[in-house]
Amino acid sequence: MPPRAHPKPEVEAPIRVRVQPRASREGIDGGPAGSWRLRVTAAPVDGEANRAVIALLARALGVRRAELGLVGGARGRDKLVRVDGMPADEIARRLAEASAESGR
Repeated sequence: MPPRAHPKPEVEAPIRVRVQPRASREGIDGGPAGSWRLRVTAAPVDGEANRAVIALLARALGVRRAELGLVGGARGRDKLVRVDGMPADEIARRLAEASAESGR
């Protein structure tokens, strides 16, 4: 009998972020109505800022980069990022913690 593949988690929670590329330091700031502002040092060239956004969110949420995906806004500052396997309230809690840490 072949081994069973683990089913993919059902939860996919999208989060809205506004990105500030070429920032002096990386960080996360809380925004109005569940929107988050991310500061990344990468330039918005050849997808560098998008990769930096995914890496920053992965560190803040404690997930692998493969569990995150850019759903919309690949070429703009406003982006929609999918997080697999984590409910929206847990995402908000972890981003709030990361925001408090980056504000120190």
